[in-house]
Amino acid sequence: MGPRQIPCSSCAVRNRSVCGALSDDEIARLNAIAHFKHFGAGSVILLDHDEPGYFANVVTGVVKLTKTLGDGRQQIVGLQFPSDFLGRPFRTRSPYFAEAASDVTLCTFERGQFERIVKETPGIERRLFEHTLDELDAAQEWMVLLGRKTAGEKVASFLLMVAKRSSQEGCAAAASLDLVKLELALSRSEIADYLGLTIETVSRQITSLKRRGVIVLEGTRTVVIPDIVKLERLAEQMAG
Repeated sequence: MGPRQIPCSSCAVRNRSVCGALSDDEIARLNAIAHFKHFGAGSVILLDHDEPGYFANVVTGVVKLTKTLGDGRQQIVGLQFPSDFLGRPFRTRSPYFAEAASDVTLCTFERGQFERIVKETPGIERRLFEHTLDELDAAQEWMVLLGRKTAGEKVASFLLMVAKRSSQEGCAAAASLDLVKLELALSRSEIADYLGLTIETVSRQITSLKRRGVIVLEGTRTVVIPDIVKLERLAEQMAG
C-alpha cells in the first residue's frame, strides 16, 4: 500500500512533534505535503550514507538507528519513539541506518518540499532546533550511562527509558506511571549491543530485577513494571 495523506488534526503526536506550537497556517503547509507510511518490524526505513527522499515524524512504533563500521559491523546508536523526528534536513546523506524495530507508522514529508518550508517558516525551524538540543541532551546522558553506570544500572536505566517513552504513546502503558506494561522492541541481544554488555549479562540483570519484584515478565518481551519509582531508584543505585 502506498503513502496515504492524512489530516494533521487526527495526528496522535502532533503536540509533541516538530509540528507542536505551530500556527494554523504553518500546520496547513505541512499538512499539504504529509503522508503516512507503514513499515513492518524489520523493514529498512533509511540506509546510512544514502540520500534521503523524505523526513518524518514517528507516529507509532519504535525505530532503531545504527551506524555501520568500516569492517561491516553495526552498532545501535539510538532508538526513536512516537513524536521523534527522523532525518537531518539540509544534509546530503543519511548519517545512520534506520530500521523498524517494531511495526512503525511515519508521517513523512518529501525532502525538497520540507526543506523549502523550513527555510520560509521560523516556527518549524525553531522546533527542529529544539528537537536537536533534546537529542544532544539525551546523547550526553547516554554517554554517562555507558561510561559510568554498572551493568545493573544500565539495564534498569534502559527499561526506565523505554517505559517513560512508551507511556507517552498512550497505548502500551497505563495512564499513570505507577504501573507500566510495555513490549520491548529489541531482543536481548540487541539490548546488549545497545548497552555495551554481553547477552548473558543482560539476561542475568533482568532475572535479578524479576527476582526482586521490580519487574514481572510475561513471555520474552512483555515487561510489567509495578512501581516505576522503584525502578528509577535502582537505575541510579543498583549494584552490578
